[in-house]
Amino acid sequence: MKILLLNGPNLNLLGKREPEIYGSKTFEDHFTELQFQFKEVELGYFQSNIEGEIIDKLQQAEEDGFEAVILNAGAYTHTSVGIGDAVAGIKTPVVEVHISNVMDREEFRHLSYISKHAVGVISGFGLKSYELALKSFI
Repeated sequence: MKILLLNGPNLNLLGKREPEIYGSKTFEDHFTELQFQFKEVELGYFQSNIEGEIIDKLQQAEEDGFEAVILNAGAYTHTSVGIGDAVAGIKTPVVEVHISNVMDREEFRHLSYISKHAVGVISGFGLKSYELALKSFI
């Protein structure tokens, strides 16, 4: 199985940004751990602060051979109709993930333009949210 982990804005700052919310580990370090833990799965990874690049990756996922996408769209979760439409418009199943419990945060974070098009949502388990999403596809 081949799965794409797709991260949105500011997730390149993991390990530095608000460690009390997001932890002190970089995503690159976590991705290496996931590759070791899930050796039977080919994992791809892409991060962008640019909405259009995230949409392009979603639309390209199937052509690139990905059978599933784990998407943490960051703040775009709550603002991007375009990313929600992209998830709705592709055949590749998507699990929406969040490191923090978005329902325990600011009210604007309670809205997701992605959730209704995703096969599932995992939120609030720290970086373990990605592991749980991977397990949901295996």
